[in-house]
Amino acid sequence: MGGFPILSAMLGVPLVAAIACLFLSDNGARWTALVATLVNLALGILLWLNYDIGGAQWQFVESEDLFAGFKYALGIDGIALMLIVLSVFLMPICILASWESITKRVGEYMAAFLFMELLMIGVFAAQDLFLFYIFFEAGLIPMYLIIGIWGGDNRIYASYKFFLYTLLGSVLMLIAMLWMVHQSGTTDIPTLMQYDFPAGAQTWLWLAFFASFAVKMPMWPVHTWLPDAHVQAPTAGSVILAGVLLKMGGYGFIRFSLPMFPEASAQFLWLILGLSMAAVVITSLIALVQHDMKKLIAYSSVAHMAIVTAGLFAFNQQGLEGAMVMMLSHGLVSGALFLCVGVIYDRLHTREIDRYGGLSINMPQYAIFFLLFTMASIGLPGTSGFVAEFLSLMGVYEVSSVATFVLTTGIILGAAYMLYLYRRVAFGEQKNADAAAMPDLNLREWIMLGPIAAAVLWMGVYPESFLAPMRKDIAALDARLARAEPAGDAKLEAKPPREHNANYIEPSGDHGEGHESEGEH
Repeated sequence: MGGFPILSAMLGVPLVAAIACLFLSDNGARWTALVATLVNLALGILLWLNYDIGGAQWQFVESEDLFAGFKYALGIDGIALMLIVLSVFLMPICILASWESITKRVGEYMAAFLFMELLMIGVFAAQDLFLFYIFFEAGLIPMYLIIGIWGGDNRIYASYKFFLYTLLGSVLMLIAMLWMVHQSGTTDIPTLMQYDFPAGAQTWLWLAFFASFAVKMPMWPVHTWLPDAHVQAPTAGSVILAGVLLKMGGYGFIRFSLPMFPEASAQFLWLILGLSMAAVVITSLIALVQHDMKKLIAYSSVAHMAIVTAGLFAFNQQGLEGAMVMMLSHGLVSGALFLCVGVIYDRLHTREIDRYGGLSINMPQYAIFFLLFTMASIGLPGTSGFVAEFLSLMGVYEVSSVATFVLTTGIILGAAYMLYLYRRVAFGEQKNADAAAMPDLNLREWIMLGPIAAAVLWMGVYPESFLAPMRKDIAALDARLARAEPAGDAKLEAKPPREHNANYIEPSGDHGEGHESEGEH
């Protein structure tokens, strides 16, 4: 990039635009927000095109000492790259989704979204521990305001619950971070990822980080803030909450919990798998009996993120790659499903499933989009959901065949509640005259849903585009975890340990040398 500080530019664009939005007219704020998010999308694509696959682990690095113990340090690896691209891809779609439905305090609404974009990119690009913490926690503020000011009737309760749940877990994480810096003498995240903390301390540090990331994911049973937040949030708020904010928990596990505390991660494998199994079954059953569309999709998010946590803690390449693809896929698919709910909510102003029916008669274009995203949520081959679930479950199977069996029942239940939802909304008789008179998608809605549909199919047909930038970083993490790998109940006795990594590490000479080079890598 010839020394151009592209990550700082991606933080600067939404910051400047957000401040401008506060002083502009309603229409001026809308256009400013749209242009700023499109500029950031262009920068995100530039970042992806210039990312050197297989090159240095940390790229586009910027570092500036601000004061003692605090650095402005940015840099990305392949994992952060894909999550930043997801964030900048969804933001212009969120602005378009709010174009007509948000009519009060428009400038402040757009500014809140732009600040949110700045903080999301900051979370994934930060290379200083305290800088990460500031971005991670500050992301609460714009979302709290979006739900609390522009949300539904019960918005105050939902926004307080969201804020208190997520803040409580993070206090413990801050205490753990202070101890880690005192112990290691550095706040540099890449250095800390290679630092070996004492095994006894790892347990407590892991639990402190887990308290924060489990709420953010959210894992069962600390998921109860999510359905309330989704139901009360405006459509675009739900899209960004499901699309990116939930991924911060998964990113935290893959960036902190696993590489920094590998022994503790192995020690608590039973806890992660247990909670993941419970989440998939319980939330899927709850989703089956929902009457509110948004609540149904919110519970499906908890079930999908449980497959992410199980994949992350599978301690192998397939599981980690599957978890990352699941995060990207879920970001697109659940965001699109919330947009689909928003489209008909804008016309009829109700989310009650029973008020609709037979929409494929008067809204055939809408019905096709809704069907595609429903199928992707279930994991139909050819969509992004299939690649994600297949890879994740393959990884989990090496650790626990029991967990894999239980998680797979979640896919069957997922098919049940999603197809049941689709049948009631798109098919059947048209009971409601108002619903039967609703017009089909307009140009703005096509522009919102079209790109997501293309991305979902692209990821389903050719996932290599998304896996290639992350593969080397996941292999490095896998090598780091090798020493703590738990004995799985499904491992074949004849297979030498870690052999599944041979596809990713350049073998040099015999197996012994190959493993040595893997450690260095």
